[in-house]
Amino acid sequence: MARESLKARERKRESLVAKYAKKRALLKAAGDFAGLDKLPKNSSPVRLHNRCKLTGRPKGYMRKFGINRVTFREMASAGKIPGITKSSW
Repeated sequence: MARESLKARERKRESLVAKYAKKRALLKAAGDFAGLDKLPKNSSPVRLHNRCKLTGRPKGYMRKFGINRVTFREMASAGKIPGITKSSW
């Protein structure tokens, strides 16, 4: 489980990216790199990192489900993810 501060920092980055997305697109289209440089560093979408929505784990993230592989396996085994069954042959 990730620390709450790391999860909060990632949420703050997501809100900054959303807040400055339109302004960033306008500045890029105009070629105003000095203006882009004045925007907050965390408003850049490159700085975002995918984290598990439940535990905050940064590694083993499954984009389709928004959770990590460990949580996915636990939830799939418990039958909490619709349409996912454990294969056996």
